[in-house]
Amino acid sequence: MLRDILYPPFRNWLDSGDIWFLSDLHFDDADCRAEKPKWISAEEQVEILNEEILPCDTFVCLGDVGRPARVRDIRAGKKILILGNHDNKEELMPYFDEIYDGPLFIAEKILLSHESVKGLKWCLNIHGHNHSVVKDYGDGCRHINLAACVCGYKPVKLQSMVEEGALLGLPRRS
Repeated sequence: MLRDILYPPFRNWLDSGDIWFLSDLHFDDADCRAEKPKWISAEEQVEILNEEILPCDTFVCLGDVGRPARVRDIRAGKKILILGNHDNKEELMPYFDEIYDGPLFIAEKILLSHESVKGLKWCLNIHGHNHSVVKDYGDGCRHINLAACVCGYKPVKLQSMVEEGALLGLPRRS
């Protein structure tokens, strides 16, 4: 059961629903549109998020929010942020229930971060930051890049990642 593998301080993220992840929303960021012409609008992103995320769920943004006020439109019951390189903590505090300044282990083998953390072959690193599809960072680690533009702007459920085997075969921590 997913609740059993999470560290106690993070089990409340599952109290009434699921845990969803996405990174690099860059709401209303003109630079992203200029760089990637197919970058969708903030309204479209929120609509996609709300097709999956329920009011009882927890949404974890892995950094680079963009315009903070857009976060209000995401219907998750709990909103968590791992700060990204474009985020201002003070501006974002009114919109998130919890904010973490850097990488965060939520379970023995699950590390959340904005940028990929390399060299930890014994854990799953769920992150964003890289706006290109990267299948292998060449470091022997297991990474899941959830930058919005990489995964079709769709949030990904932690339960699904675990059920699909994201933690299987990871070696013991050395």
